[in-house]
Amino acid sequence: MVSPEGLVAAAVVLASLALLAWHFWAGRPEVPGDGDEEEEEGIPFAAGAGSGRCRLLCKPSALAQHLVGSLGRSAALQGGRWPWPCWPQLQMLRQLLQLPEPEPAVARELLQLPDSGLVALDWLVGPRGARGGGGSPSPVLLLIPNAAGKVTGGLLQLGLRALERGFVPVIFNRRGHNGCPLTTPRLQPFGDPGDLREAVTYLCCRYPAAPLLAVSEGSGSGLLLAYLGESGSSSRLAAAACLSPVFRGRDWFEAGMPWLYEWPLLLHLKRGLSRYAGSLAEAVDVDRLLGSRSLRELEEALFCRTKSHPTSWEAYWERNEPLRDADEAAVPVLCLCSADDPVRGPPARSLPLELFRSSPYFFLLLTPRGGHCGFPRWGPGRCWGHEAVLEYFRAMAEFLRAEERRKGLPRPRRWGGPAVEPPVFTWQRSYTR
Repeated sequence: MVSPEGLVAAAVVLASLALLAWHFWAGRPEVPGDGDEEEEEGIPFAAGAGSGRCRLLCKPSALAQHLVGSLGRSAALQGGRWPWPCWPQLQMLRQLLQLPEPEPAVARELLQLPDSGLVALDWLVGPRGARGGGGSPSPVLLLIPNAAGKVTGGLLQLGLRALERGFVPVIFNRRGHNGCPLTTPRLQPFGDPGDLREAVTYLCCRYPAAPLLAVSEGSGSGLLLAYLGESGSSSRLAAAACLSPVFRGRDWFEAGMPWLYEWPLLLHLKRGLSRYAGSLAEAVDVDRLLGSRSLRELEEALFCRTKSHPTSWEAYWERNEPLRDADEAAVPVLCLCSADDPVRGPPARSLPLELFRSSPYFFLLLTPRGGHCGFPRWGPGRCWGHEAVLEYFRAMAEFLRAEERRKGLPRPRRWGGPAVEPPVFTWQRSYTR
């Protein structure tokens, strides 16, 4: 018997082939966002990344200058070219269906929250199941899947690459997502960082001597960006990165994704929610929920049209926009985006360019081609975006060590070395001047 996941995958393949055939018949495929970005803005790199010339848009600072040099010299931005750079749909299909080789072993840990809800932490332990000890000084890398809770092959591949480089990777699964039990009739809203904050606190207690890093994928970036803004200098993160982030949640839900991507995600969410229909019935209209015909309708049914505390769509987004507190963020964030991303939308309306121009903590690495969370290339790794993120974390550690030596500052979180007091990471504002 064919599994539901197999049926969904087969449907996606058939739909993609039909879409590609239509593009071949109609001529050169249209690239979303072509011509929308400001071509001369940002700092160009000498090397092209995968299938186009990258630009770094950021506010000038010592850290920005260091990142330009490190990323510009990185082999990650000089990888082999993807043979069909003008086909973001094909890149997306490849990213959805590709599994990591070898598939990592995962050790699950359930974390109970103050309201008795549960989130799941999946520790990647490699193909042989060997994980470092609890006192390891290696950086802990928190991986955040998309808002649908789909742990893609790309996210697992990034975890494996990090594991090979000495990181301790762990996947954060929201309530009711990816097999995590739903013990309360409450799911996590799009930009509510409360559960993520509890997970970060736990990780810092478990690995007090290790720096904590975070990477989010796609729409899951809404959660990470909201957490960084709401937490400010108390985020406990040393650095963060977002792959193909969704910056404007309300606009994204209202515009809708191409059906090729929205339909499988909607089915994935409905299938997971149907397992908890009985528990959710006391909080939401389950018939309306499972009858949703778009991601927006499902989001409204879950969080706006509740039985106990109904709210408007506008009020919901006042509390859940990812960038609502972006001015308070105090941790360096690299956002890796492609101008032809078919999921996020055209750069002119979906990229907050002014944020990258004005904030010393936000860095936009923009490439003309790469699709959504794809950034494909031939050869080892297959995704140059993963290598760029890991290179960014390496460059951050190098920069911090150089600043510590230059200023004679105490080392609250030495990457790769013993930690000293104080145990909470503090970011020097001079680093971003």
